Amino acid sequence: MNNLERISEALQKGEAEKITELVRLALTEQRSPEEILDNGLIEGMNIIGVKFKEHEIFLPEVLMAARAMYAGLDVLNPLLAQTGVKKIGKVVLGTVKGDLHDIGKNLVKMMLEGTGFEVFDLGVDVSADKFIAAVREHQPDIVAMSALLTTTMVFMSEVINSLQSADLRKKVKVIIGGAPVTQHYADQIGADCYSPDAATAAEDAKRLIKYS
Repeated sequence: MNNLERISEALQKGEAEKITELVRLALTEQRSPEEILDNGLIEGMNIIGVKFKEHEIFLPEVLMAARAMYAGLDVLNPLLAQTGVKKIGKVVLGTVKGDLHDIGKNLVKMMLEGTGFEVFDLGVDVSADKFIAAVREHQPDIVAMSALLTTTMVFMSEVINSLQSADLRKKVKVIIGGAPVTQHYADQIGADCYSPDAATAAEDAKRLIKYS
């Protein structure tokens, strides 16, 4: 087993301290930061995503893996910035207005970052105006919205309408998700995609930028 495989394995086990050591060791072996990211950290998070989607692991294991991933990124990010390595895409993410739930959103953020996206997390209770401002500032490929309440998911439609009014809708893909959200609702409000879980959201995001 080479060091990249060890990084992937340690990430899956949530071994943050070991990840830091292995990433530094891989760098001394003349592995490029991009290679370590793609074939070590992202490879491990992809496996975590599949296992989570298939209910082989659960939230605590995903959170441990994410902690390990961020430990590796702490070492790599300065080097990746120096070499000018680009993320595969940009995502503006937030829980919609009136909704203070963030566990699902945070899981999506972890999966997206673990897949190679740059994520701009707007937090919770995010108004349509804040989404619009973030799209103008960051020029993302994707807007991802979460809601856990039937009373707040209506604001997803408000964001999409605001994107349309601001002449930004054609410039971004829209992913929505959350407990009350369905494919039917996504179709109804004109979202590009409904993702039932965090792992699927990351897969959908890759698919959307590939074909956009």
